[in-house]
Amino acid sequence: MKKNKKILVTGADGFIGSHLTEELIRRGQDVRAFVLYNSFNSWGWLDQSPAEIKKELDVFSGDIRDPYGVKTAMEGCDVVLHLAALIAIPYSYHSPGTYVDTNVKGTLNIVQAARELGVGKVVHTSTSEVYGTAQFVPITEEHPLQGQSPYSASKIGADQIAMSYYSSFETPVSTIRPFNTYGPRQSARAVIPTIITQIANGQRKLKLGSIHPTRDFNYVADTVDGFIAVAESERSVGEVINIGSNFEISIGDTVKMISELMGEDVEIETDDIRIRPEKSEVERLWADNSKALNLLGWKPKYGEGAGLRRGLKETVDWFSDPANLGIYKSDIYNL
Repeated sequence: MKKNKKILVTGADGFIGSHLTEELIRRGQDVRAFVLYNSFNSWGWLDQSPAEIKKELDVFSGDIRDPYGVKTAMEGCDVVLHLAALIAIPYSYHSPGTYVDTNVKGTLNIVQAARELGVGKVVHTSTSEVYGTAQFVPITEEHPLQGQSPYSASKIGADQIAMSYYSSFETPVSTIRPFNTYGPRQSARAVIPTIITQIANGQRKLKLGSIHPTRDFNYVADTVDGFIAVAESERSVGEVINIGSNFEISIGDTVKMISELMGEDVEIETDDIRIRPEKSEVERLWADNSKALNLLGWKPKYGEGAGLRRGLKETVDWFSDPANLGIYKSDIYNL
């Protein structure tokens, strides 16, 4: 992206958003970080950013559900990278209304403001969960969408709202669809941090949900590069693009890889509270990433088994730092 453009990142206080914000600033970009307003004046994970990053930040505290604040945040911005969302699947089972308000209406607020303000590019964030259990593998962007949880249904709705503005009003929208991002700062409701934090805290009998489903894990640095590639490419407008490693591994085998990296022998104890309802569990995810390569020139640096092992090692190192580990409550189930 040209250096004279103003970039808004929504969800900049979150896991992927904070990494993306930091990388954009390292590349000399002018970034406005949209964080969720709170009375503590916390910027989420951006509070942990190096001083040289924080001094370059233009922080806007607001709520993606509020159209007035969203439009104010977007004024003067050339590019919007829209990551703000509720993403925890278990929480969506008992509070589905918040997912519609945040994910669907929040996305509507973004594309409507983009239309009114004449924003040059909107990158909307989807998720591999919209595919549900794979009907064929590897999963291309043409795979049917299946709302197997209120979360995934809300993201399908958000995706359709975003792309409808491209079709109806020629709003320059691109949809990025990341598969199973992991890395430093991820919430412990996700499986990789759950495994690492339990082992790092001395537990050798790990409490987990289903271990037979497969996932296509992507290190956060690759996902960040994918966002920037989509934002920079004119060819991505009106397109949905998978960002995945094209490598499938089961949760059980992921446990083995992590325990080997951490030098510990572990057992797995099924924790019923972590089991999704049978028809809601996504049994298999495996990305076809050829469109990203052909359209954007993007390919994962942490792909295949060796790349996954390298990314997991970097993740283990971060979580094993007592200062980071102490932030997490590994002894309870995180929704």
